[in-house]
Amino acid sequence: MNPLHAILFGIIQGLTEFLPISSTAHLTLTGKLFGFTDEPEAWTAFMAVIQLGTLAAVVVYFWRDIVSMTRAFFRDLFSGRGFKGFSVDGRLAFYVIVGTLPVGIVGLPLHTIIEGNLTKSTLVIISSLVALAALLWLAEKLARHVRTIENTTWKDALIVGLAQVCALIPGSSRSGTTITAALFLGIKREAAARFSFLLSIPAVFASGVYEMTKIHPSVFHLGVSNLVLATAVSAVSGYVAISWLLKYLMKNTTMVFVWYRFALGITLTAFLMLGFIQS
Repeated sequence: MNPLHAILFGIIQGLTEFLPISSTAHLTLTGKLFGFTDEPEAWTAFMAVIQLGTLAAVVVYFWRDIVSMTRAFFRDLFSGRGFKGFSVDGRLAFYVIVGTLPVGIVGLPLHTIIEGNLTKSTLVIISSLVALAALLWLAEKLARHVRTIENTTWKDALIVGLAQVCALIPGSSRSGTTITAALFLGIKREAAARFSFLLSIPAVFASGVYEMTKIHPSVFHLGVSNLVLATAVSAVSGYVAISWLLKYLMKNTTMVFVWYRFALGITLTAFLMLGFIQS
């Protein structure tokens, strides 16, 4: 790997982690193109490391929200007023906790299976790209898009959290599954994306820590400087992606991502049938 590769992978990770088009799919497909997935342990570790860049991006972007939510949660928790007396920020912090529980309970047992064969499977990626595109299209057509974060409930948070479990399947997209679930619940697009990003913080942090504890030494064959560069670039591009998407969804639908996922799925299917890529 050279610095140009590192920059490219960093940009892809940062942009696709927060846009509902799947970072794992784009990284893996690009990695296959350059032959980096031939060492699966090193490639999996590489994706885990540069994911920390996008974690930094979302933490920096939502830093004030995180501080406000944390303070409000503990203040409300010990106020003696009960959950009905929680402030908006206190409730939102609680919802993030509730929404994180499913991926914590279900994700770890499934992690080894998914990381093994599914992560590198082009067929799985194609299926997930198309399936989520269809669901997101339905959400745009059927949902009302009228609710805000302020009037969501713990049940909404649990449903969106369950959707986040589906993001473990390569090609589905963490932001894609959670935003789609939130849209089905009638939540406004910008609010759905905002909650999706906040919900990603504990999940990505836990995933990153877990991966770092068992990181394969072969990842350092790619070059420490390249790892640092890719992670830094993913942080910058991730911040840009968050800012752009939140503003975009205030006035636009998610249909551009629906058609992109369909187009990518069809293109990959054609390449697979022609033998340009392997399953």
